[in-house]
Amino acid sequence: MHSRILPPQGPSRVLALAQLTNSVGDGAYYVCSALYFTLVVGLSPEQVGLGLTLAWAVGSVAGVALGHLADRLGPRGVAVLLAVATSLAVGSFLFVRSFEMFLPMACVYASCQCGLAAARQALLAGLVAGEARTEIRAHMQSTTNAGLAVGAAIGGLALHLGTREAFLAAFAIDATSFALAALVIRRLPVVPPAPKVAGEPAIAVLRDRPYAVITLLNTVLLLNMPLLSLIIPLWIVQRTQAPTWMVSSLLVLNTLSVVLFQVRVARRVRGLGSASRLLRRAGAVMFLACLVFALSSVGTSPWTAAAALLVGGGLQVVGEMVQASASWQISFTLAPADKQGQYQGFFGSGVAIARMLGPLLLTTVVLTWGVPGWLLLGGLFVLASTAMGPAVRWAQRVAARGPAIEVSPVRA
Repeated sequence: MHSRILPPQGPSRVLALAQLTNSVGDGAYYVCSALYFTLVVGLSPEQVGLGLTLAWAVGSVAGVALGHLADRLGPRGVAVLLAVATSLAVGSFLFVRSFEMFLPMACVYASCQCGLAAARQALLAGLVAGEARTEIRAHMQSTTNAGLAVGAAIGGLALHLGTREAFLAAFAIDATSFALAALVIRRLPVVPPAPKVAGEPAIAVLRDRPYAVITLLNTVLLLNMPLLSLIIPLWIVQRTQAPTWMVSSLLVLNTLSVVLFQVRVARRVRGLGSASRLLRRAGAVMFLACLVFALSSVGTSPWTAAAALLVGGGLQVVGEMVQASASWQISFTLAPADKQGQYQGFFGSGVAIARMLGPLLLTTVVLTWGVPGWLLLGGLFVLASTAMGPAVRWAQRVAARGPAIEVSPVRA
């Protein structure tokens, strides 16, 4: 149990428990939110989509500023405040009655979520030694997926009941989970704030071009997020003969795989060299996953299609776990010790951008173009993962000419 999901006793376990606590609420929110906003609040699907797109755009920018605030004021206090603020933002959705109320509340919610993620990463960097960060981050990912699974079951019960009160209860659980997470984070040791250096730009990450390129490449790889949650379900229904229950089967396969194997995968990452090599392999595996998903539309046998989808889902989650572990190593190692908050906020903006642009891009490329679209998407994964090695070496050269950053050499 400890080796696969929970990290050892101490600050690392407290971090993982905080992540587990609010991920239960997130799971309920993700399952219920779309239907809550359309059926209970009365918004149109287009209004919900537009509002969330704008919200994550604002959140991707706010996350950098809030990460910088964590560097300057101390990440533990900022993380506690942002967890409380996220709780209040979720609670505010219970009182939304129009799009004009929904949009600003959604922007606050997304900003708090992005800022909280950055502050947590800064906390992890401040409490855990460099070599162990990727493994502890993997533990946090495992607990997150376990919590999301529990929360999704709660959300599924609310959907089954289908009443306004059931939806409100699911949102109340999410708000409560973030409040409890704030209490858990308070148990962590204080990480002292980084002193401001005279003459240094406030948001230094915006001038770090190699890190910006690395973040962009990682954002391309993060397109696998809307792939599983949105595109594959639509692909199964529209373009294959597979039974519709394959949608839930693939989600269960993905969730359990991350819970059980993410830590084991992360232990293979030892420095920037292994991270770059593993990313190249992740890109190749993700290409194979796209190829197999494309082949699931060939033929008329539902069982052949289901088998292809299971193989594709297995390849996809392997690529996802390897990509995540390698990218964590790169993002932590190339960030200056006194700027982890703003750097992690910037790197984490890729998640918000993938959530924002991924659905529109992938529905066009995959669902409209079919098999050629899958091959194009797989090619993008290969290109982005292959380009990461040269980008990391560029970042090392720039770091060697500037302030000292401890990095391990990359071998081709």
